[in-house]
Amino acid sequence: MASEPRSPQTARPVPAPVRAVIVLLLLYVFLIGVALLEVGIAELGEDFTTGLLDRVANPLAGLFAGLLFTVLVQSSSVSTAAIVGLVGAGTIPLELAVPMIMGANIGTTITNTLAALGNIRRPNEFRPGFAAATLHDYFKLMSVAILLPLELATNVLTSMSVWLTTRLRGTEVSEVGSSPIRTAVKVPVGVIEDLVARTPWPSILIALVLLALGLGAIFAALGLLTKNMRLLVAGSIEQAMNRLIGKGGGAVGILVGVLVTVAVQSSSITTAMLVPMAAAGVLTLRNVYPITLGANVGTTITALLASLAVLRPEGLTIALVHTLFNLVAIAIIYPIPVIRDLPLRAAEWTAKVATEHRSLVLGYVIGLFIGIPVIGVFVLG
Repeated sequence: MASEPRSPQTARPVPAPVRAVIVLLLLYVFLIGVALLEVGIAELGEDFTTGLLDRVANPLAGLFAGLLFTVLVQSSSVSTAAIVGLVGAGTIPLELAVPMIMGANIGTTITNTLAALGNIRRPNEFRPGFAAATLHDYFKLMSVAILLPLELATNVLTSMSVWLTTRLRGTEVSEVGSSPIRTAVKVPVGVIEDLVARTPWPSILIALVLLALGLGAIFAALGLLTKNMRLLVAGSIEQAMNRLIGKGGGAVGILVGVLVTVAVQSSSITTAMLVPMAAAGVLTLRNVYPITLGANVGTTITALLASLAVLRPEGLTIALVHTLFNLVAIAIIYPIPVIRDLPLRAAEWTAKVATEHRSLVLGYVIGLFIGIPVIGVFVLG
């Protein structure tokens, strides 16, 4: 008599303590990737630095370069980590890196805007979902419109960040180099650098290999980190969002946005999750607003982590600029009802027009996230 076929065994869930260890290891790989990026940039030499600075020769070009790079890699975490690495290697000065960071903040909003397109054939769901997505766009655009001219005129964000850097880390390179985290990262980076250096390849190829390894480690580590962090806190995210219903958002919403984004290591997950919740009527646009702002603050932890792996203190300074940019934008825009409502009204109007004329949606996405930044980089650069 033939035996019955065995039913396939379901995979056992990974215990939370094991997944927590995996998360720590992925953070370590991420820092190694940032350090490799720094080494690869240094290997390219001064000609590369000069060429890059010639292309991004002014703040507006830097703004569009940061926006375009973030759109292309589909992750502000990767782009800001790369910017930290460039600044930490001395390749890009702070005055050009600051607008690049601001551009990266605009570029990251493309994820939730694309997420809203899933309901484009269902007008009743598309309109609130697209409003929730473009709310993020308009807040970021408004933040840059206010803070970029202010920064260019006063250097307020850079000055505050430099002040914080001197208190947190000091200005001596030797102090940074002696940190235990950098020492732990330096060992595998040194081994990889030695192995690549032993090859008969020309220096430019060695530099490109190191850069590829660094970017690959950053991409892989952040992707797996996001997945594991999300599984580690599975269920908590929806519960946290639902607890906000009826509370009117505000400070509680901002706090939840920060905590959820830090937990999953991705503002894109947080903001993209808000789109279907708004489309389904689970959250109102006014409740989505503060959670989105909190996500903007929470995502800055990636740049702060990346700064631990770079040698120069300017790496921490630009990471702090990223954090302060989002905090100051909230402090300026959100407390004053007249100013706070501007992104809301713009988002509601855009969603209304997009629902009535869906052919314009593609033009909005391509124009804002690709057309304008490409023109900005190649015309203003």
